[in-house]
Amino acid sequence: MSVHKEIRKVTTHVLSAMKLRGEKISMLTSYDYSMAKLVDEAGVDVILVGDSASNVMAGNETTLPITLDQMIYHGTSVVKAVNRALVIVDMPFGTYQGNSKEALSSAIRIMKETAADAVKLEGGSEVLESVDRILSAGIPVMGHLGLMPQSIHKYGTYTVRAKQEEEADKLIEDAKLLENAGCFGIVLEKIPAELGKRVAESVKIPIIGIGAGSGVDGQVLVIHDMLGITQEFSPRFLRRYHNLAVEIKGAVGTYIEDVKSLNFPNEREQY
Repeated sequence: MSVHKEIRKVTTHVLSAMKLRGEKISMLTSYDYSMAKLVDEAGVDVILVGDSASNVMAGNETTLPITLDQMIYHGTSVVKAVNRALVIVDMPFGTYQGNSKEALSSAIRIMKETAADAVKLEGGSEVLESVDRILSAGIPVMGHLGLMPQSIHKYGTYTVRAKQEEEADKLIEDAKLLENAGCFGIVLEKIPAELGKRVAESVKIPIIGIGAGSGVDGQVLVIHDMLGITQEFSPRFLRRYHNLAVEIKGAVGTYIEDVKSLNFPNEREQY
């Protein structure tokens, strides 16, 4: 019997048990009540209220503009819909980097106001003080290494990270630092598959990949990307499980035709 099917509510402890059993972890983003309800009912293990809301919900080019208040709004909406999945809220850019007191204050606001299960933040040794302070308050923390979208202006590109030995070694070192600090898991984004496997084997905590190969402990995708709602984003790691953009535009087009031709509403659809 899999942990996935046994459990009524996913916790950080459950994710550890899944890694121990070799059972892969499924994770998707959600940003609103209606979508989160469907995703949770489908049986996903983890729902990430990602700062990718900045892109897919607000239309920004990067994740940087989204605010703490906006992340709390999205987090609150998602948590109301979820019964089973573990809900993690991203800490947005500027709420934890370089100021551990502000990091703790931001994390406390997220947990109190959204009732989420955990927070996620990007970085390794450079954010360790913030990680330590948040964990000291009893707030579960998930790390994020590899390509870190909040640091896109430092990188200057969304290319694959850690292809060189020096950066790969630092990534493994950072993963161990985050594990030793007490993080319950780490997201690895857009790194070589072999490195993803090495990291997953180097630590006891679950490693969730997005463009990090199949040798990690689970996978995460942005819901709008995997459902084909967004069309302009097509990295190699993305598998589209649907083409909702075409279906939605088709349905809207038919509605417009029906309204203009007086086909809607018909007699049965009136009072």
